Amino acid sequence: MKITVLGLGSGSIDALPVKNLRILESGAPIFLRTGKHPVVEDLQVMGIEYKSFDSIYEKHDAFEDVYTEIVDILISEVERNKDKIIYGVPGHPMVAEETVALLIKNAGDIKVDIVSAPSGLEAVYGALKIDPCHGLIILDALSFDESKLNHEVPILFTQVYNKMVASELKLTLMEHYPDEHYIKVVKAAGIPSQEVIISTPLYELDRIDWIDHLTSIYVPSMVKQRPGRRRYDETADCKYCLGDLVKVMDRLRGPDGCPWDKEQTHSSLKKYLIEEAYEVLDAIDDKNVNKLCEELGDLLLQIVFHAQIASEQGSFHINDIIVGITEKLIRRHPHVFEGLQVDSAGEVVINWENIKEKEKEKGSVLEDIPRNLPALMRAEKIQKKAARVGFDWPSIEGPWLKVKEELGELEEVIKLDEGARVKEELGDLFFAIVNVGRFLELDCEEALQSTNAKFIRRFSYIERQVKEKKLTWNELNLEYMDKLWEEAKKID
Repeated sequence: MKITVLGLGSGSIDALPVKNLRILESGAPIFLRTGKHPVVEDLQVMGIEYKSFDSIYEKHDAFEDVYTEIVDILISEVERNKDKIIYGVPGHPMVAEETVALLIKNAGDIKVDIVSAPSGLEAVYGALKIDPCHGLIILDALSFDESKLNHEVPILFTQVYNKMVASELKLTLMEHYPDEHYIKVVKAAGIPSQEVIISTPLYELDRIDWIDHLTSIYVPSMVKQRPGRRRYDETADCKYCLGDLVKVMDRLRGPDGCPWDKEQTHSSLKKYLIEEAYEVLDAIDDKNVNKLCEELGDLLLQIVFHAQIASEQGSFHINDIIVGITEKLIRRHPHVFEGLQVDSAGEVVINWENIKEKEKEKGSVLEDIPRNLPALMRAEKIQKKAARVGFDWPSIEGPWLKVKEELGELEEVIKLDEGARVKEELGDLFFAIVNVGRFLELDCEEALQSTNAKFIRRFSYIERQVKEKKLTWNELNLEYMDKLWEEAKKID
């Protein structure tokens, strides 16, 4: 009495070992754990008869009961006929096949032969382009020990049969990973006409409609950096890399690319670079990590765009940018890479500036301050640079007196109606106010932006009141609007 447990492989019959096909053609009774497998369609065409256990899945609520009944039937068939039968299972018989393990355990005097075939795992490795030898945990989504979850090693879940299994898996994983940790969902790996691979946040897992018995879930690792902080594994969690973005931009600028992209120059892109940088700042202020991820991508696009133009001109390549900034970071962090001892973040800043000065040719201490910085930010940088060489007030009293002096001069030129000097004196007042902010260790740019936001909030209240009371702006006088403004201040 013998049961030949036969692997059906992970794809079509073309990928099935010749030995396995010959066994299927031997004439022995064939039992299949499931008829839902690409090879089964070919068996039907070839006229090979079989019996499937799919109906048993519908009888039971628990997989354990399904597996037990399948094994009982197999043993009963062999014992009754005193003969040999074939039991076909998807993939490799010893990979994620609970019925095979149970059969071996309960077979008694019945001989159990294992005939191997490529498992679905090899197909998934190929689809995801991963090497399990570099570290991989493989778990059965239907039954796994949560203690096996290890953030620092990628995990592959098999047996993700349907959306219900996916939902339960999601809820479990969200207790161990960030909701927005990106995972990869693989369906029908190794079957060219059916293979699907997507990258999606963990919280979206059970919203995928096409999950079925051919689905696996790949969870990239999170590499531990220091207590309480983790980051994504940049190699495992990457559908596209920087090189792919560079290739896309090259195509867009190519002969058959986008007319608009091909027309752009370093100068024409300046405004977009500024806009994208400020949209990144908005995302940070809004504490919206999804928006931040998107806006950083838009900002990165601008860098790649400029690099592509430079590459076409023979000036430099994206790799030159990466090499340059990497070398600079290493060079300016001797306390990290060369063992230099520092006692505080302030000392790090001093070292950074000293190294920076040595790197540059001697010239004005103010020459490397970008001209296109926002005016308040640029004024602060100018003052800080001058202060480093000793050109500074000894205390805040000096800047504060200067503000009063500049305010008086502005009032004077306004009274004298000296239009040309009003702009100049207004600029002097702004510069003096920045100096006060610097002594107070406040960022004047942020302070003004905060005031802008406050004004918008309060003015929005006035607009809502006007709309709710069905008034028009022409019906309002300044006194009434000032009353609404005071109301807005109280609830702000």
